[in-house]
Amino acid sequence: MSIIAVTGATGYIGGRLVPLLLEQGHSVRVLTRRGNALRDVPWGTRVQIVEGDLTDPQAAAQLCEGAEVLYYLVHSMGGTSNFAPVEERCAHTIVEAARSAGIGRLVYLSGLHPEGELSRHLASRVEVGRILESSGIPTITLQAGLIIGSGSASFEMVRHLTDVLPVMPAPRWVLNRVQPIAVRDALHYLGACAGLPPEVSGTYDIGGPEAHSYGDMMRLYADAAGIRRPVILALPVLTPWLAAQWVNLVTPIPRSLAIPLVESLQHDCVMRNRDIDAVIDRPAEGLTGYRRSVELALAKMRDDTVETTWTTAHALEAPAEPLPSDPQWAGHTVFTDVRERETSASPAALFRVIASLGGETGYYSLPGAWALRGLLDKLAGGVGLRRGRRNRTSLALGDAVDWWRVEELVPDRLLRLRAEMRVPGRAWLELSVEPTETGSRYRQRAVFFPEGLAGRLYWLAILPFHGVIFSSMARRITTAAEGLEAKDEA
Repeated sequence: MSIIAVTGATGYIGGRLVPLLLEQGHSVRVLTRRGNALRDVPWGTRVQIVEGDLTDPQAAAQLCEGAEVLYYLVHSMGGTSNFAPVEERCAHTIVEAARSAGIGRLVYLSGLHPEGELSRHLASRVEVGRILESSGIPTITLQAGLIIGSGSASFEMVRHLTDVLPVMPAPRWVLNRVQPIAVRDALHYLGACAGLPPEVSGTYDIGGPEAHSYGDMMRLYADAAGIRRPVILALPVLTPWLAAQWVNLVTPIPRSLAIPLVESLQHDCVMRNRDIDAVIDRPAEGLTGYRRSVELALAKMRDDTVETTWTTAHALEAPAEPLPSDPQWAGHTVFTDVRERETSASPAALFRVIASLGGETGYYSLPGAWALRGLLDKLAGGVGLRRGRRNRTSLALGDAVDWWRVEELVPDRLLRLRAEMRVPGRAWLELSVEPTETGSRYRQRAVFFPEGLAGRLYWLAILPFHGVIFSSMARRITTAAEGLEAKDEA
């Protein structure tokens, strides 16, 4: 049984590729910054986990040791502006580790791109490919365009633009042709790379059966979703920067991710050839067309069976920070808002309500106020509330819940959410349950670590709203839990 090393296993593609490799009979080793990030993933106990990141030569060496194939699935999209040096450093680090470990193949997922001048993000991905391909190790680079599947950033961008806007003023790039690929087909090609002979090396384009304009993709999405086709007005005055602000405002995609996505659409982005067919056979059922890809994605959303989303990925230069334990607060400025309520509901019923917060359910208090705060965050370039949830009723460590990230999860006891909205400091919302003789005790704690004067003024400004929002939230959550339990007993 071969050992396959995977970087980016907590991302959208990596999180779906790993179980495919396991099904093929491989032993898989993954690299993650926090080992417990894979605790709630269905395949988490079936892989070897190396804790660290790609800037650490020791972690890279541990990942590569004894492996035959390495998948390189990381990128900087959604990170800070200083991403190119970080990406190059990571690529050089993994090449050195792979050479030392005697790895026999590198597999890299890059993007389709036109000839000539490229956006900074595409140029960086091309440079990473060059570093890997010049390593002396047989390397296969797959270049994909928009990947369409439940939870993918490309699909979510199309979905929200089409759902929200019956008439869409759009930049002229909506007329450019792009060649999307279904996520199932991208995974088919990636999975097949592990078994290629060493003489196969080079760069190959992959894509669906046909190309479409971005405008046509929105119309075809509307057909598949059963909604009215949008009227698209292509305007020459919308610059890529302005278009990215529009995408940030209307869709769940934050500005930091919208900019590279929009930049990649400035030119036709289609396959130059089908050379991949001579190397890897097409899927047995054939390549999946765009409309069928949309139908499959919508079905997964309806069935609540979305495996991964674009929100699960973290940029290379944006590591997660856990909440310091209470004893470590000594000597630091920290603001808290604590609410407690007794309820006749059982701990299990109460936690079911807690675990359903966010997304379509909301937060049981003043939805207009939450929506306004989400809009303000969007205007500031943040993630806002539209990210929603991967699953309507269940959570896992690392899941995104609107502008929160699940940082700690103990079933029937504790949910801790770390804020990813734009605030002058660090913020958490912790919801916990304790059993009592008559039911359970609900405890709700907001924690804020301010940064400088701005952080302190921010907390003082929102404190009056907390008095209304958080008290209402605690009351309605416990009431909902009592109603849920009564319904279960009926």
